[in-house]
Amino acid sequence: MVDKHPNYVVGWNGSLEELSRSIGNMRYDKLSEFLLNLTDDIVKQSEKDLESDRKKLSTELNQCAQYLLEAKWKMDKAWEICKPYMDKIK
Repeated sequence: MVDKHPNYVVGWNGSLEELSRSIGNMRYDKLSEFLLNLTDDIVKQSEKDLESDRKKLSTELNQCAQYLLEAKWKMDKAWEICKPYMDKIK
């Protein structure tokens, strides 16, 4: 049985630092996709907390989701800058 909120990433055997490095090294379009998926998950958690009358927690999670979405938009811009050069990099 997996904890509802484990203090590790299920299925990942490395450290959180290694995971961060691996995610950060992805192509920027895929990193943007990851950030959008993470945003969606945090929004769902925020909505559940609001339904459970945990308004303060919901508000903080919602703000976190907004910051993640802004990071996604910045990553999209980074991808547009480097996209023309990606075929040259192997």
